[in-house]
Order: sequence, then C-alpha cells, then structure tokens
Amino acid sequence: MVRKILPALILLAVFADAQTHDPGFYPDTLRGEVWIEIEPIYGFRVDSEFPLTTEVAARRALQEAALYFSGMIYGWEFHYFVGERARGLTEDFSDFEPMGEITWGDPRLRPTDAEYRETHLRVWADYHMSEAQQKYIHMWRTGTVRNAQAMGFTPMEGPTPDSGWLDIRKAVIQDAARSAVREMLRGTERNRPREAKGYISLASFPRFFIDSGRWASSVRFRVQINEIIPFAAY
Repeated sequence: MVRKILPALILLAVFADAQTHDPGFYPDTLRGEVWIEIEPIYGFRVDSEFPLTTEVAARRALQEAALYFSGMIYGWEFHYFVGERARGLTEDFSDFEPMGEITWGDPRLRPTDAEYRETHLRVWADYHMSEAQQKYIHMWRTGTVRNAQAMGFTPMEGPTPDSGWLDIRKAVIQDAARSAVREMLRGTERNRPREAKGYISLASFPRFFIDSGRWASSVRFRVQINEIIPFAAY
C-alpha cells in the first residue's frame, strides 16, 4: 500500500505551486532535493523506460532519495588499497559496502514538493528519523569524524554497458568517496600508506551533471578513518 501511496503524493505535488525549502539541520528530520531526468540517455543508449511517465519519475525520485538518506544515516564501510605505480600496485576502492538501507517504501520517507523544470522532475523529500537513526547522525557529526568534499566521475554509459540510472549514481558517489579518502590521506600521512580502512557517509544530497563527456558530481562527505596500514607492515 505504501509503495502506491507515496508516488501518488508526488503526483499531487507536481501540480502544486513550488515552495522554498530550508535544507538546514533538524534533530529528527533530514531533507534533500532530487532531480530526475524525464528523457534519460546513457551515451548511445536510451533508458529502458524512456521517456519516463510522471509515475515512473516519481518512483525514481523516491528511490534516489532513499539511497541518499541511507548514505547520510548509515554510510558505507570501506577498505581502500591506495596503490602505487612504482611498486606495481593498483589502486582499489571496490570494497565499499553500505552499513544500512532505507527503501523507497519506508513510511518515514515523505515527498514534500515537486515540480517539472524543463526536462527534469524536481522533488523535495523529508526523512523522519527514529531515535536509533538520530544516534547514527549524531555519531557522524561528532568525535574524530572529518568533513571532506571531492569530485566523482563515471562514463556516460555507466560503470558497465547495461548500467541503470541508479547504478550510475552509486558509481559516481563511490568514485567521489575514493577521491575524498585519497586526498585526506595525502594531507595527513607523510608517507603513502598501503591501505586504509574506515567509514564514510554523505553530508548532503549530491547533484549530478555532465563534465567532459562523463557523469560527475561534487559530493560532501563525513569520513572516519580507523586504520592506516603502511608499506612497512608487509
């Protein structure tokens, strides 16, 4: 029932007047804005649901918002192999696992406003957190957690030839996380380490755009590096 109701709420909001939203901090609520392309094309490949109906675009908006709220509350655990060309070691950030998930049918995820802008559906959404989820957010904003911002990229067709729209979003975020951790290590470690382990979360919703023929985004993170392994350890 919830999966049917939530898109219906957005369909009603599409025809309402646009509102001004405050993306600021609230103790029990996260909010963010999602832009969904109505005619998505990935390089030379069009989306399987091209062009999107309002119902499909609304569903995707909530799915995408769920991804970002998950990234803000729970984040990801990473194991980063820094790599070094001189030693023949390849950089690897593929070990990047979500620590929790919010689905788009979650009743705490609520659209608050939507409107069409040219070829996009713009949707504002709120997520009303439980007490346990509020504790996660508190942990991300205290202690030794550091703020970071980095650019992420992926090819226009996505990380694989059959990538979907959400796969592309995830790939750009993961590449931005890799870059953020790499730059953080460069700023704190005198010698290049071999590996680093820790946790990373989104600080806000990312916005995606095309740069030099690639999907790109400048993403804000919160980062907790728990272990740095030098080459001397091997």
